[in-house]
Amino acid sequence: MRIPTIFTPALQKRYHTVGRVLALAGGLLFAASAYLPWAYSGDALDDMSYLGGPSTLQFLGMFLGLILAFCAAMGWIEPWADARKLFPPLLRISKRAGWTRGAKATGIGVLVYIGIVLIAITLELGGLVTVEWGGWVALVAALAGFVGSRLLTAGRQPSLERARTAPWVDIVAIALVLLAGLMLAAYALNQVDGGTFVVILAFAGVLTAFLLRSGIGGWLSAVSRRHRTVLVFSAFAVAFLFPFTQNGSDANMSIATQVLIFAATAVGLNIVVGLAGLLDLGYIAFLGAGAFTAATMSQSAFATIGWKPPFIVVMLIAGLVSATLGLIIGSPTLRVSGDYLAIVTLAFGEIFRITMSNLDGSDGPDLVHGSSGIPAIPNLNLFGFDFGAVHVVAGIPLGRFSNYFFLMLLIMAVIVLVFTRLNHSRIGRGWVAIREDEKAAEAMGVNVFGLKLLAFAGGAFLAGLAGAVKAHVDQSVTPDQYIFLESAFLLAAVVLGGMGTVMGVVLGAALLKLVPEKLRFVNEYRMLLFGLLMVIMMRVRPEGMIPNQRRVLEFHADDEDLVDEIEEDLPYEFAEEGS
Repeated sequence: MRIPTIFTPALQKRYHTVGRVLALAGGLLFAASAYLPWAYSGDALDDMSYLGGPSTLQFLGMFLGLILAFCAAMGWIEPWADARKLFPPLLRISKRAGWTRGAKATGIGVLVYIGIVLIAITLELGGLVTVEWGGWVALVAALAGFVGSRLLTAGRQPSLERARTAPWVDIVAIALVLLAGLMLAAYALNQVDGGTFVVILAFAGVLTAFLLRSGIGGWLSAVSRRHRTVLVFSAFAVAFLFPFTQNGSDANMSIATQVLIFAATAVGLNIVVGLAGLLDLGYIAFLGAGAFTAATMSQSAFATIGWKPPFIVVMLIAGLVSATLGLIIGSPTLRVSGDYLAIVTLAFGEIFRITMSNLDGSDGPDLVHGSSGIPAIPNLNLFGFDFGAVHVVAGIPLGRFSNYFFLMLLIMAVIVLVFTRLNHSRIGRGWVAIREDEKAAEAMGVNVFGLKLLAFAGGAFLAGLAGAVKAHVDQSVTPDQYIFLESAFLLAAVVLGGMGTVMGVVLGAALLKLVPEKLRFVNEYRMLLFGLLMVIMMRVRPEGMIPNQRRVLEFHADDEDLVDEIEEDLPYEFAEEGS
């Protein structure tokens, strides 16, 4: 349904040139306003009170203003360069981009960005009077840029993803994007002020919208598919370097480690939900089973099992215990589907938590000490490497959470390898067939029940591996850690990031684990904000942030241009889907 707007096509056609001038002037003025004071005091955000001394957030706003101005100016630059035969290769690539669409997205984004900044200043300093004149100049510039971008005609549909560039250009682009992501993530994690973190999120959102609307995002996606190996190794290299950007901060590395544990568990759930299409609302129980198994065989004085095997053996046992639970719960329940399966798995998650609470020596055997759980779980010591000690590398201290971060990074690499190999195999194709149409898959000879059971057990095994590490990271395991809300967050990470993909689920898990940690100042409204985010995503991008192309077709089957575009790449996509 199209939303009514005063910027009709007739109005845009009549005032297109005026709009381009307004968008260009608004973008340049907004960029220049970064050198003006936006706040009366330095206590708001990251100190925007200086004349001629922009803060980091003002520099980010300047960057958005320049993007808006550049997109608006390309309407004049391209014809001028074309007439004079300047930069032919770059011009051919530029003509495939949707600069007007990018200007529209950035015009809205700049207004949202300055709006959030001014609201944060008002709340943190106690009134609109604390907004300095530079802030109002930035607001006027953003309004001019917004109106100007709305007056631009729609422009061409971007086709930049079809542009072929030199391999070295592709690799440099991947490296720069990952490096920028690392720097932005490191800066965001180091922020104590909640308002600053929200503004950084707004900047990332506006930049993402520009990349997607202009076609640059599509080109980066195509580049990633062409150089998948480079992307994977670069991503792990960037993740490996992340602890070295934190200067020994245990607080930030604790969050990062929990993000990896959450992401590893979500990738396991992605097998069940994203590939096989089974709605599991009790998946957190498998993570808990792995954690309790590792805790009972740990070196803790409260551990109830006398056998203390090496951690690698413990981790495999934890995975097998979780997989066995998956088989036990899956055998009788996987004959139902849809809402009924969701209800059964939800009940299983609650049964697991209550059962662990009853294993206290009174209502059942004293295996996990009931609701008290197993505390004082010591740090790991693998091959003489003490995970609880601080190690100095290249002059940078790496604490216990950094050590566990590296361990989880290795486990995550194994989990990603398992997921991608399964997805590209005959088993993965069988799961996708079941998800698409179970009856049709059965009629074609697919062992529906067996593959469902394998998905349940395989996903549970991966969750058990992550749970074994989580027990030592948290240093205690209690039943209250594994409630239904955690299962809901895991499922939301899969849906938000993009079902059936790895990068999407990792991104969704990172956002859902990181954002609540940084938004504690609105603790009472976090669930409300989370719900609004999910509603907006389902309305604007139901296929997720990083979807695979099959999911895009499912949700946008009525978009003929998109269907034609994807069908051209279907043979390649079938070979590469899911990574």
